[in-house]
Amino acid sequence: MAKLIAKTYGDALFEVGIEKNKIDSLSEEVKAVSDILDQNKELTQLFAHPQIMMEEKQEIIKNIFQGRICDELYGFLQIIIQKGRQTNIKEIFEWFEDCVKQYHHVGVVYVSTPLPLKDTQKTAVEKKILATTEYERLEVNYQIDPSLIGGMVIRIGDRVVDGSIKNKLDKLSRELGKIQLA
Repeated sequence: MAKLIAKTYGDALFEVGIEKNKIDSLSEEVKAVSDILDQNKELTQLFAHPQIMMEEKQEIIKNIFQGRICDELYGFLQIIIQKGRQTNIKEIFEWFEDCVKQYHHVGVVYVSTPLPLKDTQKTAVEKKILATTEYERLEVNYQIDPSLIGGMVIRIGDRVVDGSIKNKLDKLSRELGKIQLA
């Protein structure tokens, strides 16, 4: 349900940015608001508190953000509060940022390997990904996972390429388990 909420509201904010031709400035403001919320956990808790009335929460948004962010984002925050979706704001903003990255052909990639990769290996992986996708740039997050034994796992969005030794051993084990001995 939370993912559907993030998608619905994040897509709506993205469409407003495209329609008003201010996707980049809107993205910067979303990051700034997100940083403010991350740095002020009390504010986030206040917005999530069930005993604080919606009108009070909207007044807080007004006092903090009105005139400091664009009208579109300010109105969006007011709607989020009005609809009771303030607990999903982080996910909504993340979805929006993912849409902006897709719009600019930036791929967010997660690469897991059992050992750290050398710079030349990282460059080769990134070149291969750029050659096989529609992305023009990449944001690559490298992670170390010793349980992979060897190889690597690459995740881009909901696509996963698992070339790890662990995965190959798991497949082999399943296949051997299917063999019937007479």
